[in-house]
Amino acid sequence: MDIIHTPVLLEETLSLLAPRSGGEVMCDATLGEAGHTEAFLERFPDLQVIGIDADMSIQDIAKRRLERFGARARFYHGRSQDFFARHEHAAFGVELFDTVLIDLGVSLFHYERSGRGFSFAKDEPLDMRIDPSEGETAADIIARLPEKELADLLYHNAAERHSRRIAHSIVEERSRSPITTSKRLADIAARSVPARYRYGAIHPATKTFMAIRIAVNGELSGLRPLLESAWKALRSKGRLGVISFHSLESKGVKDYFRELAKSGLGRLATRKAVGPGAEETKVNAPSRSALLRVIEKI
Repeated sequence: MDIIHTPVLLEETLSLLAPRSGGEVMCDATLGEAGHTEAFLERFPDLQVIGIDADMSIQDIAKRRLERFGARARFYHGRSQDFFARHEHAAFGVELFDTVLIDLGVSLFHYERSGRGFSFAKDEPLDMRIDPSEGETAADIIARLPEKELADLLYHNAAERHSRRIAHSIVEERSRSPITTSKRLADIAARSVPARYRYGAIHPATKTFMAIRIAVNGELSGLRPLLESAWKALRSKGRLGVISFHSLESKGVKDYFRELAKSGLGRLATRKAVGPGAEETKVNAPSRSALLRVIEKI
């Protein structure tokens, strides 16, 4: 089995979400390649975990990785928000969870192995769906949106300063032929920005790809409903931990947690978001923007 994704803030997450009694049940609401879950099951022998993922291909990897833990690791294929909102955990014999972990990042698997056009460094079909069985693809969105809406999407989802220029170029290019591959979209974005931005440390298509991926998977529009449904699935004294990766996500999590704390429903276990140490950022580049927040239900 070839695991390529390294979980971020692993020790911090293990410490802040450690079980406090035997027989606890945790939900890993964004299982991915199961790096966090494997570490929890190894360190806490009495813990059980239900792992959720909308992508069957990556969940198959997680199942093989966690096979040695037997019935302590169980799995649900689908969206986390639906799992909580529909009370699907009752089918697992779980009324409420002791812990819920949500890692909002996209697994390296999707960039390197999925073949769905997540990476501007590859020439793949422009899909970008975490769950390839439903919803619009990135190519669909690029083909459908009017120029102004496309520019707004790039600006609001990823703070792309050249959003209007890129959107204009996309609309011009799609009038000639549909934009259906990641390489073509990356080339369009690169040609659209001023020359001084084309050869910097950050690829000029980075924010375009991020903005469209966020739109395809409803990452921002679905954040609040996900947090609310996960909170309802927690028992008293249970803890919700969320790892975010960009400013809009981070603000959404921070604002919701503060609302819960101010209303007396929760207690902030992290007064400030916990970030990675210098050593982790050296060896695991995606961790650089990771922030962990934890709240306990009263």
